[in-house]
Amino acid sequence: MAQTFDVCIRGAGIVGRTLALLLARDRLRVALVAPAERNAQGRDVRAYALNASSKMVLESLRCWPDDEHATPVTGMQVFGDLDGQVQFDAASQEVEALAWIVDVPALEQRLAEAVRYQPQVEIVKEPVPAALTAICEGRASSTRAEFGVDFSVTPYSQSAIATRLRCELPHGGIARQWFTPESILALLPLAGPEGNEVAVVWSLQQSLVEEWLHSDEETFAVRLQTISQYALGELQEIAPRAAWPLQQAVADRWCGTQMDASRTPRSWVLAGDAAHNVHPLAGQGLNLGLADAQTLARVLQERDYWRSTADTKLLRQYERERKAALAPMGLAMDGLQQLFARPEVPMQMLRNWGMKGFERSGPLKSWMAKQAMGLL
Repeated sequence: MAQTFDVCIRGAGIVGRTLALLLARDRLRVALVAPAERNAQGRDVRAYALNASSKMVLESLRCWPDDEHATPVTGMQVFGDLDGQVQFDAASQEVEALAWIVDVPALEQRLAEAVRYQPQVEIVKEPVPAALTAICEGRASSTRAEFGVDFSVTPYSQSAIATRLRCELPHGGIARQWFTPESILALLPLAGPEGNEVAVVWSLQQSLVEEWLHSDEETFAVRLQTISQYALGELQEIAPRAAWPLQQAVADRWCGTQMDASRTPRSWVLAGDAAHNVHPLAGQGLNLGLADAQTLARVLQERDYWRSTADTKLLRQYERERKAALAPMGLAMDGLQQLFARPEVPMQMLRNWGMKGFERSGPLKSWMAKQAMGLL
């Protein structure tokens, strides 16, 4: 007898594997499409800032990395291009940490191991028939295009360069970010609270990317030292650089139906970067994707016994919830990026004045911190 599946997940990244484990926990039969692994080309330098909500869901699946691969952020310092400055700290918010900086390879390994030992999940090389297809293939999803979904992309005139640095001074668990008219530099703490390594996410104008992506290590480190005002002393590059273009994007439809080869209607749904992209300046991309997985799993788990996982009413409920949650975050990220991309002196004064006002705003600042932590 042919195997039947409740859900086929296309895309075995962090969001896809998390969704598979959440659905399997609710006794749904899941097919996870995972192509054969390619040999890694050099060290993976990616790191994500995960909030408390993301941490809770990964811990519930026993997939949270060891302490050496998940560094708590106990403070955050954001510097404008004049004298504007905003600071957050975990103590004032009465939380353990504002976020955790997580090594991507360590998290992916934990998720892969959990999937391997979950009997409700079957790894497949090609898509298989299922009541519902969940598309978690990322921003360049081919299935999204195959299903005729319009993916509205607003490209920024920026790319992000990522790498790792060893610092002369310990980072103290502080995430630091500097805004300038031509770039946004983030140094994210790694290797534990007392470590002296940081992950770099440097978003800069497209015209400057090739120069800095291929510059020698000393010139690159000196430039970052200058932008960061030597906050961590001398810097030494310890990993290769990677770069990718930045964009804001959202799919016009997040769910629908499609006829399969046998002319049987099948439902589909989008999650993660296949549904939306935001600027990385606040580190919310993966948090939004994991929240998609949580919401979709909850909506399917709470369905009436007579409803299928393919029920479009349920899928539209998921779409409404997640679009409502995404809208303010997308607007805020886009607004900040546009504001700091303007080099005119009046705009410099305006944004730094705004930063100083926000720093003194009290309840608004606290609300924004809790929003970013996934506590609202």
